Amino acid sequence: MQRDIPIRATFYCVALATAAVATAVVLAARGPLPAIAPVLILGALFALAENQVVDLPSGAGASASFMLGMTAIVVFSDQGALLGPLLVGMCGGFYWPHIRAREWRKPLFNSANFGLSTLVSAIVFNALAPAGAHTPGQLLLLAVPATCAFAVVNLALLTVSLKLWTDEWPATWRSFGGALLQMYPFALMGVFLGALYLDYGAVVVPLLVVPILVARQTFASYLAIKESQEAAVRTLIGALEAKDPYTAGHAERVAGYAEYIGTELGMSPSRLERLRFAALMHDVGKLVVPNHLLNKKGKLTAEEFAQVRMHEDVSVEILTRIDFLAPVAPSATSEAAEFAPVADDRGQPIEPHIVAVADAFDAMTSTRSYRRALPQETAFDELRKNSGKQFHPRVVDALIIAIEQRHELHGRGHEDIVHHVDAPEAGTGSAGLGDLLREIENGSEQAAGR
Repeated sequence: MQRDIPIRATFYCVALATAAVATAVVLAARGPLPAIAPVLILGALFALAENQVVDLPSGAGASASFMLGMTAIVVFSDQGALLGPLLVGMCGGFYWPHIRAREWRKPLFNSANFGLSTLVSAIVFNALAPAGAHTPGQLLLLAVPATCAFAVVNLALLTVSLKLWTDEWPATWRSFGGALLQMYPFALMGVFLGALYLDYGAVVVPLLVVPILVARQTFASYLAIKESQEAAVRTLIGALEAKDPYTAGHAERVAGYAEYIGTELGMSPSRLERLRFAALMHDVGKLVVPNHLLNKKGKLTAEEFAQVRMHEDVSVEILTRIDFLAPVAPSATSEAAEFAPVADDRGQPIEPHIVAVADAFDAMTSTRSYRRALPQETAFDELRKNSGKQFHPRVVDALIIAIEQRHELHGRGHEDIVHHVDAPEAGTGSAGLGDLLREIENGSEQAAGR
């Protein structure tokens, strides 16, 4: 949410905060009231955990705050005081950077979101919890539905907020499974620390602080690893750009189209990230291909094509030597991208097919040394014509749908930069599709994009 946030989103934040406060008033009137000491202690720790949040590359934040919510649920469960978890959760709105920046809508939304999510989680926990003391096994099982309840309410409220702000439905639910996996360990710690709090009181507070700090350090270490991986990729892309600016720009565009397709196909964030790496690196082997072959205006000879084709082996060799890129190495080969219609392809990796379609689309919609860019509709028609033969049908449909939904235009007249300004209007490879080796063998006048 920014300062120019739409009025409907501002109204939503105020209305949600009002609902949370009204719920607190109703719960206070109906009783029982929670003990003030654990509300203050756990609420302060919840706010501390939120102020230790680490921003992940996906845009989401990671913290140990849910652990405190689960602790509060267990601590107040014996009293049946639902007001306690609500108040503790609402303390999550006290995020200092937002307060310092006077972004008052964010604290309102976060306070209501965390409070109501924790309240619903407590209701589910209490409804399923057996009377009396909870055994470790029971706590282990109860943490599952309580975590799910929190995640569902939290994501639902966040999704509506983002919709009101951007006027588009965000893909928040696609990360639901990942969010549960991230939250569940904290839920387990929270329920067991809550049980310890009931037995020993505030003396266990240091045990509550340690996981908050450890979690932040763990997430920060994770980000450091991700940054080093990104640096490695940027170094390789930089080498490509130094050799041929067009090749580097092509890799970035292919990665963007691949992400469009992966998102449309419902891929998880982690799988999307691997797909992006695969797309960025699919042409890294071109570092060893002479520029005069990459930029040749005429048709490649069989010998020249064989030399260009060597870049696939080099790409695989480079990628397999880098641990985090090794899983995407097969995507750099044309064999892995070949589509062979079968009765059931659900067990086959689809990433190579995604890179192949994204690569072909960019080859057609960008100006190459051997011909000018084709109009977008021509590229779509070529993809549809080869769908089910050369290209995976679901992948072709996903790319076209994704681009049309975004109202984007690519191809002739819509290129950001034209590297080959003297390229002929049409020529070898005008279709931008097909296996060049097969075309050479068949004597075709077409050639695949280089």
